[in-house]
Amino acid sequence: MVKQVRQVTRTRSVRAEETGRLAAVGRAAVLGLRSLSGRSLAMIGTAVALALAMIVTGFFLHRHGSGRPPIPATRARHYTESDACLLTDRHGINAKAAAAVWQGMQDASHATHARVSYSSVTGEQSTANARPFLNALLQGSCEVVLAVGGPEVKVAQEATGRYAKLGFVLVGRENGSGSSSGGKGKADTNVAWVPEGDGLRAGVAAAVRQAVEAEAEAGAQS
Repeated sequence: MVKQVRQVTRTRSVRAEETGRLAAVGRAAVLGLRSLSGRSLAMIGTAVALALAMIVTGFFLHRHGSGRPPIPATRARHYTESDACLLTDRHGINAKAAAAVWQGMQDASHATHARVSYSSVTGEQSTANARPFLNALLQGSCEVVLAVGGPEVKVAQEATGRYAKLGFVLVGRENGSGSSSGGKGKADTNVAWVPEGDGLRAGVAAAVRQAVEAEAEAGAQS
């Protein structure tokens, strides 16, 4: 009986010591928190919040990582197989008329997705010197050929009959001279004349769109 009383007394003393230690730790924690300033407490709270946010974010990323939708690819502009090529004088597209023609070609490109480009005649500004530059366009991948400038328009008009499958857009007034292979005054059905002036840009855009659509329709039928 005495032994049992001693064991109970020891158990109670151990529990009392543990309770005293916990109380001491709690008092120390309370005193430590009281000694901290408001700024320190705010910093500790922010750190705890950031840690919790990182844990939650990592959990959801790990859980849904395989189910995330793929990043959409950047939309690329798809061009057609038609090319519209412009022949200008040595000033390129810096001249007023050529600049309007180039803007009209870009408008048509946005509508039809045709590729557009231009080539400038360097050196002597004559039909003889402009002809090799035009031939480079005719023998290239151009389905629609445009010309602006006196010598450039003249050599392009001379080639319309020999390249009946191509579309030509010439800037100026039709002079009725016809192509080199056709009779004088004969109108070529593959040629569109656009007069200079305020409506040059819109006229070129419409003519190029019509030529590109005609070329696409002919290609679909062949």
